[in-house]
Amino acid sequence: MPQKSASNANRVGTVVLDAGHGGKDPGNLGTKRYKTTEKDVALAVTLLVGKYIKENLPDVNVLYTREDDRFIELMERNNIANRNKADVFISIHCNANTRSDPHGCETYVMGLHKTEANMRVAMKENESILLEDDHELKYDGYDPKDPESMIALSLRQNAYLDHSLLLSSLIQEQFRDRVGRVDRGVKQAGFLVISYTTMPAVLVELGFLSNPKEEDFLQSNQGQEYMASAIYRAFKEYKSRIEHKDVNFDLEAKVESTFVDTSKMEPDKNATATVKDTGVRFKVQIITTSKRIPAGSSKFQGLEVEEMQAGELWKYSVGSATDLAGAREIQKTCKSKGFDGAFITAWKNGTRIDLQQAVNLVR
Repeated sequence: MPQKSASNANRVGTVVLDAGHGGKDPGNLGTKRYKTTEKDVALAVTLLVGKYIKENLPDVNVLYTREDDRFIELMERNNIANRNKADVFISIHCNANTRSDPHGCETYVMGLHKTEANMRVAMKENESILLEDDHELKYDGYDPKDPESMIALSLRQNAYLDHSLLLSSLIQEQFRDRVGRVDRGVKQAGFLVISYTTMPAVLVELGFLSNPKEEDFLQSNQGQEYMASAIYRAFKEYKSRIEHKDVNFDLEAKVESTFVDTSKMEPDKNATATVKDTGVRFKVQIITTSKRIPAGSSKFQGLEVEEMQAGELWKYSVGSATDLAGAREIQKTCKSKGFDGAFITAWKNGTRIDLQQAVNLVR
């Protein structure tokens, strides 16, 4: 995995902009009035985002996965970002539904889907791999039509989730407050196009082409300019926050631990059985928020939490398991208490590390 030096750990110097679909893959389709295709709207908005960044942030290197109507494999989109050691990956798409009434914008980060609707969106976008040769070999046997395949993606992107959540929330704020679009929120789902990148990554759904009013807006020059400028402004604010904070999300300092009753929480069965301590610990993050939560708050549902601060975010984690199996038991307990978005993070000697790397170290 490409690593930054300590001197430029917080610099956001390269962004890869990914226009969804393309070529033989049109993506979602609009109504019969315009014959709008997702690939065309995504490309137009993506190129505008890049234009605005180049004009206003000359220190940022802007790269595209495609600049015209061509088919690019999902893995190659990831590879472009990884090869160039990008600091941010933004994939731009349009939504659709079998009904015409759903509308609004939403931004996704990598993770297991929380709802059936999120799963359907991810499965639809992931179907692009069926147009690729030998896709079974390239994606570890992933089947976009099989919901169980989503589970195999659950270990990916956790190391960059906090950064991704920050950028996603800024994008949604811009859509809502500056463009006046309906905010459908920041969500998690298993998208292949943002699962193999080694940097913060988000997938933006600009709106529903199946909704006549949104199709009108998204296929218009003005609509595309507004949406592109919103993404640009969000990226600009994200860059400013990251670069002007003396905190690297991957090297987080523990601030404080708050202890409350955990008598109903299932303990880590493997903690005392470990012969050789690798120094690796698995924790389950249950809350990420911009506002600090008081110790002993009922929001923690009686769980023992560890509080950490990184930049402008406060994060609350549970447990300290020595293996992934123990962490999954803790995660199960957290979800049973209502924390559906609880996810596992990995640490070694107090420093956060990539989850897959931690699994390998333990093995």
